[in-house]
Amino acid sequence: MIKVLIVDDSALIRSLLKELLSKEPDMMVVGTAPDAYAARNMVNKFSPDVITLDIEMPKMDGITFLAKLMKARPTPVLMISTLTEKGAEATLKCLELGAIDYIPKPKVGVAEGIEDYRQLIIEKVRLAASTKVKPTRTASAPIKEQSIIGGTEKIIAVGASTGGTETIKTFLISLPANAPAVVITQHMPPGFTTTFANRLNTLCKVKVTEAKGGERLLAGYVYIAPGDIHLGIERSGADYRTILIDSERVSGHKPSVDVLFRSVSQSAGQNAIGILMTGMGKDGAAGLYDIRQSGGYTIAQDEASCVVFGMPGEAIKLGAAVCVCDIKDIAENVFDYLKKTGSGTRL
Repeated sequence: MIKVLIVDDSALIRSLLKELLSKEPDMMVVGTAPDAYAARNMVNKFSPDVITLDIEMPKMDGITFLAKLMKARPTPVLMISTLTEKGAEATLKCLELGAIDYIPKPKVGVAEGIEDYRQLIIEKVRLAASTKVKPTRTASAPIKEQSIIGGTEKIIAVGASTGGTETIKTFLISLPANAPAVVITQHMPPGFTTTFANRLNTLCKVKVTEAKGGERLLAGYVYIAPGDIHLGIERSGADYRTILIDSERVSGHKPSVDVLFRSVSQSAGQNAIGILMTGMGKDGAAGLYDIRQSGGYTIAQDEASCVVFGMPGEAIKLGAAVCVCDIKDIAENVFDYLKKTGSGTRL
């Protein structure tokens, strides 16, 4: 039985979440708290398996409470986040502090919105209950620029979902300013990806931006798929350019890692480097296999460093990964491969 504690200053949301989760045979809501102080007492009393935590609360906000909780009693936490720029910034901070994932809070029509998210909420609570809270990790030292083979034409494609914001950050912080172009699909709603890209851009030596479509892929640049649209690449003469594809969900997602990886496989072939990181489900597994089949180099994040081993685990089962390694070692692994292979060619 999964013991859930609901922490939210909205009586309506507390009631709706309690009603929704209590209907599940494997879940029990052990308490609901209107603020962090009441929540602290309930954590000590009930030892919940999962906490749903509102970010904006009186007396003590969710970020402050989360930071204290992770030091005193690490527990799987799902943030309740508004789909706004301010909400995105706060949510990313919470994921950095150790929250497992987040649940969108409807802007209007709360009751209807919660019902629309019913299956998503249930899945995320179950997932959080099965997840071990991982301590925050410092990134590896950045790779020196002179260690890169000059003129390389490789394209690095990265896919991630649950837990991916921190693993992507760990990887990108390790990259030197003249790294090959990187394209990324991280499962995120619209608006969050803009904030995510801007946040990474302040932390990394590479320049990080949300893809607009039509950009020439340049060394030292990272292009992140916008929420709710697929990202791919295509050849344009001797160059590669980003493309945005407004089509149906693929592998249950939009943006989809499979869409990105397949386009990279088709356009870059043996010059592609595919990296599949932490995430629930199997999006990206088949696409990573395509990259390997086309002669590209492929990496899956190992189970020990994943928040959720679903996506990379599925890729490993398919035989899609040339290498399986800890997140802190992925950047070094990529550049060891670049040194061995030397410059690629786009044509």
